[in-house]
Amino acid sequence: MKFCKKYEEYMKGQGKKKLPGVGFKKLKKILKRCRKQIHADRVAFDDQNNGEGVLHDSSTCPQQCPVCDGTFFPSLLQEMSAVVGFFNARAQKLLELHLASGFNKCFIWLKDKLQGNHVALIQEGRDLVTYAIFNAMAMRKILKKYDKIHYSKQGQAFKSQAQSMHIEILQSPWLCELMAFHLNLKESKVNSKNSPAFFEGCSLILNDGKPSLSFIVHPVNLQIQLSCKETTETLFDPVSLICGHMFCYLCACKAGSVTIVEGLKAADCNQKCPICREHGVYEGAVHLEELHILLGRSCPEYWAERRKSEKEERIQQTKEYWESQGRLFVGI
Repeated sequence: MKFCKKYEEYMKGQGKKKLPGVGFKKLKKILKRCRKQIHADRVAFDDQNNGEGVLHDSSTCPQQCPVCDGTFFPSLLQEMSAVVGFFNARAQKLLELHLASGFNKCFIWLKDKLQGNHVALIQEGRDLVTYAIFNAMAMRKILKKYDKIHYSKQGQAFKSQAQSMHIEILQSPWLCELMAFHLNLKESKVNSKNSPAFFEGCSLILNDGKPSLSFIVHPVNLQIQLSCKETTETLFDPVSLICGHMFCYLCACKAGSVTIVEGLKAADCNQKCPICREHGVYEGAVHLEELHILLGRSCPEYWAERRKSEKEERIQQTKEYWESQGRLFVGI
């Protein structure tokens, strides 16, 4: 079965949920019209030049291309933004439910017992991962088809642009969190044998003590290194900036020129990511709590050592912060 038909059937099956998706069928029709126009232009050119010469540079689109005049890419951009926005919001809500504490946790536990919502939680996570994979594949295939028709690399360039705009769904930090959620759930006592499997192909790999997340579900193959981009050490209390780079929380605070008391949201909008130098990436940082739990369980000795050293540093930073606030209050 061709992917277009498979994708359409999948999205049709999600009809009641009204999920945003890539308009694969509509975009293919646009490309079909474009292909006819390109063919007509080439025939006309050959007739005028007796088959000699070159119509256009093979690395660019032809003149008056109906796809490149503001139809294809703006439409795909809007659809991808909607897909990633929906995925991030649903994943965040799901994981907040799973990580609830205090009274909320007791309430959810009781509700789970009465309604079997634990199974529904797992199913929701599996559906979200499937949704991410299908839409990532749809985007890749339609851009590949675009480049094939136009003899260009504009499709690849658009993919890079989507990554820089943070609308590439496989780069979402919430996908990383869902992977950690899955691995944590496998080890959880509440994950009974009767619970459905979450998703296969996901594992935590330790190579010379350096952990990484591996996610292999054909044709998607993701390898995420779980090292702080600042210190290259294993992540501790990890956060992902808007640009997608992951840091230990303390390292992210230092890079953003804020204290742990102020938090990343207090970072100036002109502060840059130390890796990609992008502005304004701190305020919307995602705290990767599921990944924090996973790494703590998988690297216990390292975790105990980091917890001890970070506790001392946090106490020192907190003390210095409130001392400075006190001096400001009394006008010293």
